[in-house]
Amino acid sequence: MSAKPPATAPSGLPDFSRDIPPEQSLITYPSAFPIKVMGLQVDGFVDAVLAVARHFDPDLDLATIERRPSSSGKYLGLTITVNATSRVQLDELYRTLSTHPMVKVVL
Repeated sequence: MSAKPPATAPSGLPDFSRDIPPEQSLITYPSAFPIKVMGLQVDGFVDAVLAVARHFDPDLDLATIERRPSSSGKYLGLTITVNATSRVQLDELYRTLSTHPMVKVVL
């Protein structure tokens, strides 16, 4: 008997998160979940990150956004806190942010 392949996420990539039962998840949903995003400090970076975040959390609270420029001022770190509703949502948000051309790092 062969193993059933993983379900496919909206991105078209395998979705292994469905293999984790809710009682074994380290996150209780829904919850406020901080995500750190870093990129060059250029015009449009903040707006681009917020546009992606709002796609996954339309009620994103802009008051929770933290900005930290690098010591040289070349990079900007953003911490956005989204309302995480599922593992699939978080996985897709991370994938979308990490593949954005203006984003260097997502943590």
